Amino acid sequence: MPLAPLPYIDEHATVVEAPAEAVWQALSETLDHAFAGPGATAYARLVGATDRTASGPRPLTEGATLPGFRVTAATPPRELTLSGRHRFSTYTLTFRLEALTPTRSRLRAESRATFPGPTGGAYRLLVITTGTHALGMRRLLGAIRHRSGQPPNASGPGPRSVRGR
Repeated sequence: MPLAPLPYIDEHATVVEAPAEAVWQALSETLDHAFAGPGATAYARLVGATDRTASGPRPLTEGATLPGFRVTAATPPRELTLSGRHRFSTYTLTFRLEALTPTRSRLRAESRATFPGPTGGAYRLLVITTGTHALGMRRLLGAIRHRSGQPPNASGPGPRSVRGR
């Protein structure tokens, strides 16, 4: 029996002037670059994340890990779900790719999480309520656009928040 989804946090989206396959490759490479460095490893250790190192095949497939995350679903080039847990939160980050044309794609990133207890509530305040998470997600989507080969001043819209609470 599948587990119920975690509570919805927000969704961010961007249109990329590149085919879905190129965006998928850029997604995997960008996640590796963003989350596999010494800062991410130290942070994963500090908060007591279940997964603290990068491991497994690349491009990312089910079972691979990044500090703070485990790939729990991968359907190239359509959907990638990262899941994680640490002292203050249990969370998922799902990337969905939609081919708009053969050379244009929409990338969406949906965040879900629970923040148990008083320390979880404080962590939520620090990370979600302050806007830090949203800023990080917009930067991550922008980096994926850039790595996909889209010039910085391309006509497509930049990353934006779709919904959030």
